[in-house]
Amino acid sequence: MTSALIADGLTKRYGRRSALNDCTLDIPAGHVVGLVGPNGAGKSTLLQLACGLLDPTAGRIEVLGARPVSGSPQVGFVAQDTPVYAGLTVADHLRMGAHLNPSWDAALAERRIAQVGLDPKQKAGKLSGGQRAQLALTVAAAKRPNLLLLDEPVAALDPLARRNFLQGLMELTAEQGMSIVMSSHLVADLERVCDHLIVLVASRVRVAGDVDDLLATHHRLVGRRRDTTELGVGRALVEQSHTEVQSTLVVRSTAPIVDPSWQVDRLDLEDIVLAYMSGATGDGTGRVLEGQR
Repeated sequence: MTSALIADGLTKRYGRRSALNDCTLDIPAGHVVGLVGPNGAGKSTLLQLACGLLDPTAGRIEVLGARPVSGSPQVGFVAQDTPVYAGLTVADHLRMGAHLNPSWDAALAERRIAQVGLDPKQKAGKLSGGQRAQLALTVAAAKRPNLLLLDEPVAALDPLARRNFLQGLMELTAEQGMSIVMSSHLVADLERVCDHLIVLVASRVRVAGDVDDLLATHHRLVGRRRDTTELGVGRALVEQSHTEVQSTLVVRSTAPIVDPSWQVDRLDLEDIVLAYMSGATGDGTGRVLEGQR
């Protein structure tokens, strides 16, 4: 299995509104994938399509080589509000997980509960946000899924709870080798744990690739004001801003930039994400300019 998820022209509409539009992706198996974009970009829709909670309007999606089916034991899903049952204890959640999932790993579940300091007798409604997130992650991971989907799992957590959650996520990845797709607004957190990144803007995929490759191929160019058609072959314009005398561009380049008229700076992952999210490309639509691909 080389792909955890394949989408080809994947589209989801609600009436005239597109929640996801013409999405084409090939997410490699065995990676921790960050899914980032502004509110309404289509992140939750993509994850719900991937776990079979939604059906596409057009296009196709395959997860682990098959059409997604809700409740598949191969796929674990933690929704945005890290759902747990307030009236059930931590131990009740584990018993329910064991009853519903034939592949349930009781030893893993009990070990994680002990590691994160949860009291098995505590009712979920009395847990903190970070504790509820850890419980939801434990239940999803103890299914022993091949793919774990996490929708904004740390959005409401304080910095310490986020760090503990992400540490637990990295431990699970190392132990089980599962594929993980995690959406988040917090790029710094994604940079800590993800080796593959997808940026969604306005219901479309703007860029997808390995983090190391994205960091190596994106640059900020600062120089005299000029027309962006001067960029040259193999350079894609991502973002641009201009003063009367100076141009500042973010470009993706497949070759080294050696033009001495440009000051060339490397970007971190957050810079790259923000450049794609801004949509400030040459035609004002967020699309790469023709001839610049």
